[in-house]
Amino acid sequence: MQAIINQYQERIRAATAAGTPLRLRGGGTKDWYGNMPTGELLDTRAYSGVLAYEPTELVITARCGTPLAEIEALLAERRQMLAFEPPRYGAASTIGGVVAAALSGPRRASAGAVRDFVLGAALMDGHGELLCFGGQVMKNVAGYDVSRLLAGSLGTLGLILDVSLKVLPQPVCEASVRFELSEIDALRRLNEWGGQPLPISASCWHDGILSLRLSGAEAAVAAARRRLGGQPVDDDGAFWASLRDQRHAFFDGGELWRLSVPPTASALVLKGEQLIEWGGAQRWLRVAGGDAASIRRTVAAVGGHATLFRGGDRKAGVFQPLAPAVAAIHQRLKASFDPAGIFNPGRMY
Repeated sequence: MQAIINQYQERIRAATAAGTPLRLRGGGTKDWYGNMPTGELLDTRAYSGVLAYEPTELVITARCGTPLAEIEALLAERRQMLAFEPPRYGAASTIGGVVAAALSGPRRASAGAVRDFVLGAALMDGHGELLCFGGQVMKNVAGYDVSRLLAGSLGTLGLILDVSLKVLPQPVCEASVRFELSEIDALRRLNEWGGQPLPISASCWHDGILSLRLSGAEAAVAAARRRLGGQPVDDDGAFWASLRDQRHAFFDGGELWRLSVPPTASALVLKGEQLIEWGGAQRWLRVAGGDAASIRRTVAAVGGHATLFRGGDRKAGVFQPLAPAVAAIHQRLKASFDPAGIFNPGRMY
């Protein structure tokens, strides 16, 4: 693998010297996400393999090109998991892309986001230098914040070579229930339940139906089912998998917007169809030919932001503009790690 690192190093140094943009990419399963990718392709899939896995320490370290499916299969053998449930948009998805995109699935509201599970990382910067941050233990704080910065960076700070992630045991028991509720009533219930000691690991409201997933010890799940009521669902988790990987019929066709709002925000009056997750904090909007300015104004009015997640015209930018102070911080970070600006230019902003 050292030969591959040397190749990456030579390629990056040459690109920096010539000012040639590089497009860092693993399996390409999320090419549609973010602003339009540009530059010469640097494929990371050759740098693959699990470096270390300590089930008793709840930590796994893998090279960036390692397929997500390979990691999840290894964890499943020990009844462990990536608790943030990264979406699997295809078999080619890599762990480097999982961290760079920082997309989480239905369990995110109860378990945490991708960045909460990043313990350490090795990065190759714009000078071709290898930088190591964090470590492989949960209490390590050296370089901790820097490794977390890579989550959601979309490859703009450098080439993520390997990452160490915290893993968690799979729940002993899971059960799903459904309720017929209006959007307003569903949001009210979710906020009420969110302040109670209930083992809710996922929620979804769509088309008048609120679905909940309960996870934990058998006694806790059984007690919650009795307390909450609702209609039991027996589909072996197929519904939640369809949400995680966006195979649910809701996600078919049209522009797809991701709206991040406070969970206490009431129903949003927007043209199009909505699906609500994460206890009300993540709302999906599917619309044909949406007005970006109008959508963002409505979402900003309740303290949130809107992203054109998939479809539509990406030329005008898919992310909500950053506040000036935050944009300045991003620019300083970019200048520190990638002074020539060769890594995935324009991918984020």
